[in-house]
Amino acid sequence: MASLLTTGLIQSHHLSWRTHRVKLLSCSTDLPTRKLIKESMLSRDSSRKIKVVDYAPLIESLNRRRLPDEAHEIFIQMKSDNLLPNYRTLSALMLCFAQNGSVLRSRAIWEEILNSSFVPDLLVISKLMSAYEQIGCFSEVSKITRDISARHPKMLPVVSSLAICCFGKNGQLELMEDAIDELDSNEISLDSATANAVVRCYSVFGTLEKMEQAYSRLKKSGVVIEEGEIGAVLLAYLKQRKFYRLREFCSDVGLGRRDLGNMLWNSVLLSYAADFKMKSLQREFIEMRGAGVSPDLTTFNIRALAFSRLALFWDLHLTLEHMRVFDIVPDLVTFGCVVDAYMDKRLARNLEFVYNRMNLDDSPVVLTDPLVFEVLGKGDFHLSSEAVLEFGQRRNWTYRKLIGVYLKKKLRRDQIFWNY
Repeated sequence: MASLLTTGLIQSHHLSWRTHRVKLLSCSTDLPTRKLIKESMLSRDSSRKIKVVDYAPLIESLNRRRLPDEAHEIFIQMKSDNLLPNYRTLSALMLCFAQNGSVLRSRAIWEEILNSSFVPDLLVISKLMSAYEQIGCFSEVSKITRDISARHPKMLPVVSSLAICCFGKNGQLELMEDAIDELDSNEISLDSATANAVVRCYSVFGTLEKMEQAYSRLKKSGVVIEEGEIGAVLLAYLKQRKFYRLREFCSDVGLGRRDLGNMLWNSVLLSYAADFKMKSLQREFIEMRGAGVSPDLTTFNIRALAFSRLALFWDLHLTLEHMRVFDIVPDLVTFGCVVDAYMDKRLARNLEFVYNRMNLDDSPVVLTDPLVFEVLGKGDFHLSSEAVLEFGQRRNWTYRKLIGVYLKKKLRRDQIFWNY
């Protein structure tokens, strides 16, 4: 089988192969494919002892045209003519079958590669897993991992990482755990990227307990949790309103981590604002300033939303003053806090006193962290303005125009029309 690595092709052609090739040319191939066939036939080695062929370009051409049956016919004809496909041809065939949903044929080629002297390369394995992922055949991905563990254990860490990420992002948590157990049985640790991916997967599809176990495992291995995974964990806590556990997680990660900006501090403030624990909110804000952390737009909008819902006008005005001091430009959320607070208390006539001190001629934009809306939702003005911006006529919208449209809509809603 060592000769299988040779890319030469035999010179003599059987009549049946010629007939089959002519049939293919007449019914299922175009001009570029015919050229590939001709080049493949001419590229055979003149040695009669070598019976290895390379039809990878032809198979890839058929794959692009979604013709797996024709590719299978070529494979059968090669076998009947005693022609041995090389590794490139087998790989192209396997991917052609997998990418077109022919799982049994793809598996047969995979087993033929394993039982030969060939060693499957990581690029082909990655493409094969992606093909199975596209058709939802995750059991085959698991089989690849087991086969690699038995035949080529040195490749197991990378292949298992590919499988774990594939399982995790598709919610196949049991298969993901099996792949992790396979690594544990071989005393192989997860790399940093894979360990972070596991935490993210549990935060999206698993329970909080499983997520916390994955984070604990990551921390014990000395791997630093990344920003994207931190955001996923925070979102999981916020959705289930587990605010105390969220604050514990933020403290454990480290509120002083500079690479995360204000993400952790804002999440702590948000956990207090969600329960309207205003004294704790204020205390945490002061501690944040004492730690040398400068508040950003999300920080101020968390406070503004809480003050607006509780109609704490003085605190709301003070927040706007602090934003001016820190040179923070309000966004649509900030304007919504002001408008909703005054409209809820039927103080629309006093709105001009507040928003005239804001830049009403700016273009509307939302720059607040979406995590805020998971807990506090969006105000009425915010939702109304988004609908106007999305479905209204295209023109240069400003906050002034949006407020005018919103006030007119509220006025019409409050009026009573009598039909006689």
